[in-house]
Amino acid sequence: MDLHEKQWNLTDQDLTMLGIERFAYIKPVIVKGDALFAVHAADGTEMAVIADRDVAFAAVRQHSLEPVSVH
Repeated sequence: MDLHEKQWNLTDQDLTMLGIERFAYIKPVIVKGDALFAVHAADGTEMAVIADRDVAFAAVRQHSLEPVSVH
């Protein structure tokens, strides 16, 4: 059996922990009528809300994380 045939039994928490130290998720949000971008850790914790998408991506990279866009 190769790796592609192996069945994985991962919990939601296991999946979250896989990316917790590597990824931050950026998604568009509306706050008080303003279009902003929320930055979340892999576990869903909101870390920041930023007005500019490019600045949000730069901030994530500045903290040695890989930004991932979520729609």
